[in-house]
Amino acid sequence: VQLQASGGGLVQSGGSLRLSCALSGFRLDDYAVGWYRQAPEKEREKVSCISRSGGSTWYADSVKGRFTISKDNAKKMLYLQMNSLKPEDTAVYYCAADDFQCWENNMDYWGKGTQVTVSS
Repeated sequence: VQLQASGGGLVQSGGSLRLSCALSGFRLDDYAVGWYRQAPEKEREKVSCISRSGGSTWYADSVKGRFTISKDNAKKMLYLQMNSLKPEDTAVYYCAADDFQCWENNMDYWGKGTQVTVSS
């Protein structure tokens, strides 16, 4: 099982980025998948999650209305569209998968992170 996140970068406040996560080694519709982030000197936090069926999504209060999670089961891709970015969104973003649900942190599989930096 492998997850590979990409799409991070440097963007100005108010800008947008789209993160992608390529998953391999399992059926995407058998797993809940989500995005997490860790800012410098802070604990990793759950940002957004989508259920195995894709029918249910969850967002942290800090990103509601600005971020949108989606997935393509056939392509085995997970996405996070991030709009109206703020400096406090600066962090390393990770994609993760679990065969049951999106936990606060204890997911079965993790990808390497991608850095998102938002300048003010």
